[in-house]
Amino acid sequence: MEELAKEAGIPVRTLRFYRERGLISPPRREGRIAWYDDHHLARLRTITGLLERGHTLTGIADLARTFESGRDVAEVLGLGEPTEETPVRLTPEQLADYFEGESTPENLAAAMELGYLGTDGDEIVHISRRLLEVSAELVREGVPLATVLASGRRVREHADALADLFVATLRDHSTQQEPPQLRPLARAVVDAELSMALDRRLRRDAEGAGPPS
Repeated sequence: MEELAKEAGIPVRTLRFYRERGLISPPRREGRIAWYDDHHLARLRTITGLLERGHTLTGIADLARTFESGRDVAEVLGLGEPTEETPVRLTPEQLADYFEGESTPENLAAAMELGYLGTDGDEIVHISRRLLEVSAELVREGVPLATVLASGRRVREHADALADLFVATLRDHSTQQEPPQLRPLARAVVDAELSMALDRRLRRDAEGAGPPS
């Protein structure tokens, strides 16, 4: 315990307090000897990092329980990694930096349930760098992360429906499992249609606002 506390840069009494609060797992015991490992050190450094970011010990304990109950990254990714998306490995502290003040147990659980996040040992894996960056930008613009995640769920439903449509359409006229033109054609159609839909929506909003009083 003394060696672990020294490595983590904390007093032994603090380490004992974390043990009593269940913030770190019990050591492996051999007779009267208690062995701590890199997992314990990583958890202690995470606790310190989250405390520095304004999280309370109670909040950190809740985050830890959510983190430990999350799905493994292999389960999130299914049969393999995304073919065009880049997964991002994050420590809990780095995730907190992306979403300052929004990294709550509720949001973490929602992101894991949606399949955005998975766990890999002491790390968190986000399935898509692009989605991570866009989500963080929306939060910086003032959109609550809970709203971002709820919108992401709705977008996922529409995206699945579009994927079914494009795959069915092209497979009806191709013998290949994935016709080479599938992805670029689908992206081009969705991008163009979404752009025009935004034009229509913003035009309606502008017309509905009327002249300034």
